[in-house]
Amino acid sequence: MQRIGLPLPTRQAATRATDGAGRAGTQDCVILLHGLGRTRLSLRRIERRLLQSGYRVVNQGYPSRKHPVERLADHAIGRALAACAAPGAHRIHFVTHSLGGILVRQYLQDHCIDGLGRIVMLCPPNQGSEIAQLLKNNALYRFATGPAGQQLGTGPDSVPRRLSPIPGEIGIIAGTNDHKVPVARARLTGMQDFLVVHSGHTFIMNDARVIGQVLQFLGTGRFIHKTT
Repeated sequence: MQRIGLPLPTRQAATRATDGAGRAGTQDCVILLHGLGRTRLSLRRIERRLLQSGYRVVNQGYPSRKHPVERLADHAIGRALAACAAPGAHRIHFVTHSLGGILVRQYLQDHCIDGLGRIVMLCPPNQGSEIAQLLKNNALYRFATGPAGQQLGTGPDSVPRRLSPIPGEIGIIAGTNDHKVPVARARLTGMQDFLVVHSGHTFIMNDARVIGQVLQFLGTGRFIHKTT
């Protein structure tokens, strides 16, 4: 397993990592990874809240429809780690949406990240997606989702189903109205906490309550659950 530390960033990467934070030094760094067919713009609301809370943030875009999961993981997370690097940065967290969570799991199969902190996954297809399995051989679906979309089914050959457990404190938020990734499919062996909210798949990252729960988990390693 390759160990990944915190290499010194290029000037451009360091500027991108600190943009908007107004601080330098010892803050934790949060890497954001969007879902399939989306862009980094889909996570801008979470990005702003994290910056306001004092985190260093790298909102990493990647060409989700062009390459298989394995290549996307190496490309996106490798670049994000370089951008996160800075003197005094001691922990790296991840907040992901959908496919982004699978990229983190894939990357951690072969790499050990020094200073790995907490991981929050929003609607991750950790047990695969029935829709991806059903439409796997559909030409329109293949065109719309690319190679990665072919890897997210529920069969034994799917990437999510074959990946091993990963290190880190993992919190998962699933949506009751998610027709792409049902609640049961979001669960992951070894997760620290699991929360179900009344939300759908596409815009769960824009829900103010969800963003609050993301910040809660990053800070404490637990979500806030309603009590009766």
